[in-house]
Amino acid sequence: MIKFDEQKQIDSVNGALALRKEIEKIVDKIYDEGFDGIYWIGIGGTYASSLQAEVYMRGKTKLPVFVENAAQFITTGNLRFTEKSVMIISSVTGSTKEMIQAVAKAREIGARVFGFIDKAKTELAKMCNYCISYPVNEQLKFFMTANRFMYRNHEFPEYDLYNQEMEAHLAQALVDVEKAADDFGKEFAKKHCEDSIHYFVGAGVQWGSTYSYAMCYWEEQHWLRTKSITAEEFFHGMLEIVDKNTAVTVFLGEDEQRPLAERVAAFLPKICGNYTLIDAKDYAQYLQGISTKFRGSISHLITHAVTQRIDAHMEIINRHPVDIRRYYRQLDY
Repeated sequence: MIKFDEQKQIDSVNGALALRKEIEKIVDKIYDEGFDGIYWIGIGGTYASSLQAEVYMRGKTKLPVFVENAAQFITTGNLRFTEKSVMIISSVTGSTKEMIQAVAKAREIGARVFGFIDKAKTELAKMCNYCISYPVNEQLKFFMTANRFMYRNHEFPEYDLYNQEMEAHLAQALVDVEKAADDFGKEFAKKHCEDSIHYFVGAGVQWGSTYSYAMCYWEEQHWLRTKSITAEEFFHGMLEIVDKNTAVTVFLGEDEQRPLAERVAAFLPKICGNYTLIDAKDYAQYLQGISTKFRGSISHLITHAVTQRIDAHMEIINRHPVDIRRYYRQLDY
């Protein structure tokens, strides 16, 4: 398989899971000190991960949980955000302008900032009250944090069982899914490598990854035009521009909002001959040891394992290295 290092990926996920005790220590301190709101704040891909964390918690906790785009937080602010609030962020480079400004604003207000910053010695890492530095696995780190908050609020009685299953099986499950999806990824890439536009649809915890996949992968990395839309909004405008040739991909998870994506999936065959369904449930056989009731919380990781195979083959087919940028960090803006 191209661009695939099984052991490296297993070690990466297991390394992130091993952060649990460190995350628990920080979350427990924040919880014991008290807070008036948990704010997941990001920009670009980190905003997408923040959307996932917020919707994941929304139906499971009575804790005050919010999501903010960093650029909007800088310009508009939020009067609910006070010195008692907690900001949770993530950054790979530790140098993103909007994130530095958002954290500076939070610290000026007096709020606490818990950051996952991949590079420990960056300016952004030094600005955080609490910081954990470990590469990639952003969405996993966010969900581990969310789970601990809900556990401390007596809303996740199966917390220990959940962690036992993930720590024993998740890393291997993700590489097994990726291996199983390789042929699919190659054929998808061949079929859609020259799409004039491709529409991606998702719901629930899948929405953040859908939004991110369209923007951060196809647009930023592959330079292919896309539009992402939530499954619940598909029937309020977008359906009218779909015809037999329109390229549409629907991501289906196993969380509470799955029925919203299923509705789109059931409708598309009536009007479209160029749609694809990427369903986390189709890879259930590779998730042995992980309870069905927990699979919704990782379904975005499952579909990401699938799309990684699309990306690997797309890069080869289009002869376009995905680390090349035309404008991002090349020009002043």
